Amino acid sequence: MNFEPNEKGYWGEFGGRFVPETLVSALEELTQAYFSFRDDAGFRGEYEALLREFSGRPTPLFYARRLSEELGGAKIYLKREDLNHTGAHKINNCIGQILLAQRMGKRRIIAETGAGQHGVATATVCALFGMECVVYMGSEDMRRQELNVFRMRLLGAEVRAVNTGSRTLKDAINEALRDWVTNVRTTHYLLGSVLGPHPYPLMVRDFQSVIGREAKRQILEKEARLPDYLIACVGGGSNAMGLFYEFLKDEKVKMIGVEAGGKGNQLGEHASRFMNGGRIGILQGTKSYVLQDERGQIATTHSVSAGLDYASIGPEHAFLHDVKRVEYVSVTDSEALHAFSFLSKVEGIIPALESAHAVAYAMKIAPKLTRDQIIVVNLSGRGDKDIATYREFSGI
Repeated sequence: MNFEPNEKGYWGEFGGRFVPETLVSALEELTQAYFSFRDDAGFRGEYEALLREFSGRPTPLFYARRLSEELGGAKIYLKREDLNHTGAHKINNCIGQILLAQRMGKRRIIAETGAGQHGVATATVCALFGMECVVYMGSEDMRRQELNVFRMRLLGAEVRAVNTGSRTLKDAINEALRDWVTNVRTTHYLLGSVLGPHPYPLMVRDFQSVIGREAKRQILEKEARLPDYLIACVGGGSNAMGLFYEFLKDEKVKMIGVEAGGKGNQLGEHASRFMNGGRIGILQGTKSYVLQDERGQIATTHSVSAGLDYASIGPEHAFLHDVKRVEYVSVTDSEALHAFSFLSKVEGIIPALESAHAVAYAMKIAPKLTRDQIIVVNLSGRGDKDIATYREFSGI
């Protein structure tokens, strides 16, 4: 099966470019720049050097021995993206896009953020390259992620609160797109996930695919075979695509994307695009599955984790769902909070609440598997940012 998009950025019927006419030329410029530089030896060399020397790659593949023994059943490995500089996988994409912006002559960078990790990573690379940085963030997410807001400002970014809609990630993306339309000649929009109009879903996936390349090499070194399962949380879906992409043609490797089941199955209580309310639609430049009410309006969403609280999903994920290459499941707030605490206590690793959704699902299936089976969980970020949220919900 072909897992690449066509020249217009479609995986099957998903993807494409649905934007105002004022953004078409900017997206064409970005597409041409990306395809021009992605295989350029100088660009690749600078990108890979920054991943090593600035971000700290490769990240380890850690055998979670105590977690595996506590659960019984399969061996669980954690791909430690939480050990990247800035504490999450987001830096992989930000380094790639800032290098593109530099080569395109764009000196002003805008971004959106939900959990704050993409905003922090964007502010970090802008500081490194001496570029102006504006980050849009929903005011509800700013409340939940106060530490990351402070980190962004410390790094020199201007953080603009968004008070419209649900005041979360969807609304931050709306404001970032409005800014880009107004300032398209001088500004690069450093989008943080496999979302939005072509070429973003492809480009972000490619920059994140270093995760899977490393994980494949590392598991072969440790176990002399491929894993039975890959598990990753899915908001927009960049950490999951980063892990999955290298394994898509390895048919025996099962892949599971974990969405936010929130606090219930009713529309508005979760952020799972393949649950109640998820239908094919267009949101923020791309065609994918979108949570909608009976009138086709974008539904409100809920998740304890700000980074999974989004009404749509990357178009490549929609395609992989429909061709049944990846299975998509959901984990509730309470299950994620339990996994957050459990991993902290048995392995000394505090995961991001987003990543805790993936850990929670691994905890569900590991006891049902045999001891010779292997699960790799993408630990996409660390949990420092979520301590206050955990305290709020757990009553500690």
